Amino acid sequence: MKKVLIAIIAFVFVTNLTVKADEGMWIPLLINKNIAEMQEMGLKLTADDIYNVNHSSIKDAITIFGRGCTGEIISPEGLLLTNHHCGYGSIQKVSTPEANYLDDGFWAMNKGEEIPVEGLTVQFLNFMKDATEKVLSGTNPKMTADERAEIINKNIEYIEDFETKDTHLNARVVSFFGGNEYYLFVYETFKDVRLVGAPPESIGKFGADTDNWMWPRHTGDFSMFRVYTAPDGSPANYAEENVPLKSKHYLPINIAGVEKGDFAMIMGYPGGTDRFLSLFGVDLAINSSNPTVVDIREVKLATMREGMDANEAVRLQYASKFAGTANYWKYFIGQTKGLKRLKVKEKKQKEEAEFQNWINQNPKAKMKYGEALVLIGDAYDVKGQYDIANVYFREAVYRGAEILGYAYRFSKLSKLMNDKKSPDSLIDQNIVRLKAGVDGHFKNYNEQIDRNLFASMLEMYHANVPLDQQPVYLLKMDKKYKGDYNKYADYMYTKSIFASKEKVEAFLNDPNKKKLAKDPAMIAVKAFFDSYRAMQGNLKEANEKLAKGHRLYIAGLREMNPDKNYAPDANFTMRLTYGTVQDYYPEDAVHYEYFTTMDGIMEKEDPNNWEFKVPSKLKELYKAKDFGQYDEDGVMKVCFLTTHDITGGNSGSPVINANGELIGLAFDGNWEAMSGDIAFEPELQRTINVDIRYVMFIIDKFAGATNLIDEMTLVTERPSYEVIEIEETDPPVLEEVVE
Repeated sequence: MKKVLIAIIAFVFVTNLTVKADEGMWIPLLINKNIAEMQEMGLKLTADDIYNVNHSSIKDAITIFGRGCTGEIISPEGLLLTNHHCGYGSIQKVSTPEANYLDDGFWAMNKGEEIPVEGLTVQFLNFMKDATEKVLSGTNPKMTADERAEIINKNIEYIEDFETKDTHLNARVVSFFGGNEYYLFVYETFKDVRLVGAPPESIGKFGADTDNWMWPRHTGDFSMFRVYTAPDGSPANYAEENVPLKSKHYLPINIAGVEKGDFAMIMGYPGGTDRFLSLFGVDLAINSSNPTVVDIREVKLATMREGMDANEAVRLQYASKFAGTANYWKYFIGQTKGLKRLKVKEKKQKEEAEFQNWINQNPKAKMKYGEALVLIGDAYDVKGQYDIANVYFREAVYRGAEILGYAYRFSKLSKLMNDKKSPDSLIDQNIVRLKAGVDGHFKNYNEQIDRNLFASMLEMYHANVPLDQQPVYLLKMDKKYKGDYNKYADYMYTKSIFASKEKVEAFLNDPNKKKLAKDPAMIAVKAFFDSYRAMQGNLKEANEKLAKGHRLYIAGLREMNPDKNYAPDANFTMRLTYGTVQDYYPEDAVHYEYFTTMDGIMEKEDPNNWEFKVPSKLKELYKAKDFGQYDEDGVMKVCFLTTHDITGGNSGSPVINANGELIGLAFDGNWEAMSGDIAFEPELQRTINVDIRYVMFIIDKFAGATNLIDEMTLVTERPSYEVIEIEETDPPVLEEVVE
């Protein structure tokens, strides 16, 4: 039965809440350091309501979704909400040309229709705790980098094993503040996750690459899944007898809407930031790493798009790969522009000068941290020499043509078959594992696209990587085929067993170590990896200097500013960020409102452009103003902005109001602040969120999946706020809110 909390009368008293863009992805365990400020901004909860290991708290509703996103539980029965782009690969996996859930959407009208997604997992944080003392036990400042790393790794292995012994839990000890602190995270992983609902791409990906990272935005970026357990509530692989998860905590859905100045917080799993990056690192990003990534991915995208446009089945195969490549292609373009426009290098230079000045005036600090900046500078002198080669290996080889990456998966088998001491049982186990992965690899593989990628990527590699840093093998191939990489590709895909499913299956049914050793893809990938490992050997000392210098610099900064509450860089562990709902001014004489509406969808509609097609039913609902209980005075709002500090990995994170209720899903950052992973800019930094009312409207009115609405708890009153700051002379208006 649908549960609705009805507000008869509520007085909303906000005139002008303090505008605050708060830098920081905070550790929930330590949120007591921030809770007073959060409550001053409007939060009605306590620190225990947010994070507690002894009773239900918001952290129990937050999950790692898949391998790189966030999800949240929104019902007592394990119903999970995340972004459409987070669920995209899973939706693609269960789609076929006949049942194309990417194009058409999918909605389970009962639990029996929910679709299992093989390989998809959801992880809940069981608990976290400070492990710094135990991890660093036995280390001292005089140790070499190798000695220190050996002790730390042994300590981490012991801690992780001890905390999970005789349990089904898994643990990670993670470094914070450049290796100055360590925290233990213990998770429970669920492996039976089923697709429940997803809007068509024309809603869930509306605007696609054109609107990616941009505001105003009109994307219904959400999808729905359900977590299942064994009948006893424990994690289990898919089985018919499995039952929906009994949620420890779930988020109520607030459909009363948001207003400028409202307090909001986001909990999730931000992937990585580099806020303590030195000016040397910023310079390398601007002038080397970022433009190189952009150049390579631009060619990748053009190659994939050519094949996708020619064949609808191929478009479905490569949709997820294309989207993933395009996302960070555009990101690095924006980041480089942002770093330049906001003069981040100059700001870093000033910060480091202040640090050096503090050291020079403080003999004790100089003894402890005096070598920090010298070590960092020396390290980048060396790293800069190999940066192009590093990027090309990662982007053009490791993430380039799939034939090379797939051949690399057979490296272990090759090693086992050539080792006379390897038992047949171990070889057989490896063959069974490889056989199990064949269908999954070739399901989304197109030989012609991959052949074209191989030719274009290796041609770019040879043209741009210093010759003395290229594998001798590639130089020979370039000479053999006289620089014609299409001919080289023809040879590769004709001769290699990894070019087709049939050849791979035939080999695995009759494995031969000589055939594997002589395979051209295996020879090529071995040459590239050997070259890469040699390069890493040349960089070993520089990386050790950088790690030590970075650790000392961060420790010194924190000592220099003892009253500042520093947030650690993101590292895909649970974090909380807080701020308010706000508009912004991206440039002179330009103002962006804090919300968008369905009017914008209709204004952007272009039937001839797949990115801006609008489903006919959505247009009918809009024309009839049939928005159900989710509109605001006849207006259907779609997305809104907040001042939160987020990054990749936060996709799908819940935007939570002052009462702990769900008001939206974070799905993007704004173009003007793409430098945010390196430097937070409070005036420009905005998080783009899909309004939960639009999500509910699509589920209810567009899809007719009222079974899902009935499962949730809907709240119809906004949190009440006390006046924090009054800047206007007019008396506040008391607004009466009724059902």
